[in-house]
Amino acid sequence: MFDTIAGLPLHPLVVHAVIVLLPLACLGAIAVAAVPRWDHRFGALVVACAFLATGAAFVAKESGEALASRVGFPADHESVARWVPVFGGLLLIAVSVLWWLDRGRAVPRSTGGKAASAATVIAAVLALGIVVVAGHSGATAVWGKTIQRTTPGTFPSG
Repeated sequence: MFDTIAGLPLHPLVVHAVIVLLPLACLGAIAVAAVPRWDHRFGALVVACAFLATGAAFVAKESGEALASRVGFPADHESVARWVPVFGGLLLIAVSVLWWLDRGRAVPRSTGGKAASAATVIAAVLALGIVVVAGHSGATAVWGKTIQRTTPGTFPSG
C-alpha cells in the first residue's frame, strides 16, 4: 500500500509534505503559544496543519520502510526518521490541548493554559529538530556520495 504510486516510490514524494507541513506547524504552534490572541484566530489552522503533518509523517515512515525493502536501509536515516511521526503526534496533542483550553477564554491564559503553552513550545522545538535531522540524514543517504564525487559545472553538455 505504501510502496509506489504511478510506478514511482511513494517515499520521496510524500516526504516533501512532511518537510513543508511539519516545520510550518511548529512555527505556527510557537506563534499561538507565544501570543494568546493569535490562538483564538489561527489555532484551528495550526491544529489542522499539525494533523496533516503527522499523517504525512506516518505515510513517509511506512513508505520509507517499503522503499528500504527494495533498496536497503540507510541506517542513520532510519534510526532518526522513525521518530518523526511520534514527535509530530506529540506536537498535534500539545497544540490541540492549547487550542481547546484557549477556546472562548479571555486573555490572559489560565495556569493550565500557560502549562499547555510551554508544552506546545517544547513539542514544537523537538519536532522541528527531529524533522531537520531526519531530512538531512535522508538527503545525505541519497545524495551524499554523488555530491562528493562531482563538482559544479562538470555535467557533460550536448
